[in-house]
Amino acid sequence: MAIAQWRDVAGRDLVTTAVRAIVSVTVLLLLYYLVPVESRPHESVTLRLTVALALFVVVLAAEVRAISKDRHPMLRAGIAMATVIPLFLVVFAWTYLTLAHSDPAAFGSPLTRTDSLYFTVTVFSTVGFGDITAKTEAARLVVTVQMLADLAVFAVVVRLILGVASRAAARRTTPGQ
Repeated sequence: MAIAQWRDVAGRDLVTTAVRAIVSVTVLLLLYYLVPVESRPHESVTLRLTVALALFVVVLAAEVRAISKDRHPMLRAGIAMATVIPLFLVVFAWTYLTLAHSDPAAFGSPLTRTDSLYFTVTVFSTVGFGDITAKTEAARLVVTVQMLADLAVFAVVVRLILGVASRAAARRTTPGQ
């Protein structure tokens, strides 16, 4: 964002952005920790993950649209990142948690909500400490899907959000717009 664009940003806009980002992450984590876990057979893992990833795409599309229409698109991009990336992580953490509950042998040890979130973040960050490992084919397939989706988030989603914000900000600084 060019210096001229930052002049239009009031301190309250920055505070509002920070608060909205914190609220977004907090709500997602609260939902993750409070919604009851249902144990279902592996056959439903594919369906659950597909529905969850479809929800992720819908939220991403809504965020991109909100960025393009916002008065301060770069700030709105910050809120979008604070929504989309935690949502992505929670989708996989929830999938691992339900998978572990439906098949205790799916991972090297039983998973709590925190363990599932921790495992998701280690896979996302490519750290992979190795203390939690996928043991069954179903668990390994879901981890593989996450690894591939991680690449898409890094390569496409982040770039998409920032690109839309940059173009929207440029339109707002162009005379006659």
